[in-house]
Amino acid sequence: MSYTGEVAKGGPADVRELAGLTIAKIEVGDFGNNAYLLRCTETGDGLLIDAAAEADRLLELIGDVPISSIVTTHQHQDHWLALAEVAKATGATPIAHAQDAPALPVRSREVEHGDRIALGVLSLEVVHLRGHTPGSIAIHYPGHVFTGDSLFPGGVGNTQKDPERFDQLYADVVERIFDRYPDETWVYPGHGKDTTLGAERPALPEWRARGW
Repeated sequence: MSYTGEVAKGGPADVRELAGLTIAKIEVGDFGNNAYLLRCTETGDGLLIDAAAEADRLLELIGDVPISSIVTTHQHQDHWLALAEVAKATGATPIAHAQDAPALPVRSREVEHGDRIALGVLSLEVVHLRGHTPGSIAIHYPGHVFTGDSLFPGGVGNTQKDPERFDQLYADVVERIFDRYPDETWVYPGHGKDTTLGAERPALPEWRARGW
């Protein structure tokens, strides 16, 4: 069956198999949070994006094959409620942007815009997207970008009706995502359904005009 990115609380993961990488998406918690397990197919090394909730389900998803890293996309609690438990159980290194890491419940390796994260023989890029929180990040693998709460189908993330924060997030999303990556790039958000840059690009002027 082909990957759709449509998951439900308590339901199975949706798994995408790429050349060199597998991506498993699952919904956890009471806020519709997405968690993503990435695995290098050559080495088996794994990386979890957002240990949001339900540590038991995340550990079941991970299984007996070790993971080396857990990336937290930003400091909001609904994205790290299971972080301490999953990190302890797996021994994986927590990773977060330097500006959001102090708010997390475990000490994390701090990263900055443009840093790389190893996943087996693969390399993932850190993209700093300021506005939803000071240290929100996306994770980019060619053709695929995991955007946390900074980019969704239909708009950028919540900036609490703060024009300065919206301006910053909109500018970062345009300059660091839409201006750099092609339309076929698949977007995996922190909540809800997936999208592509091509599907969202025509609406950028509308987002700018409405201010959210």
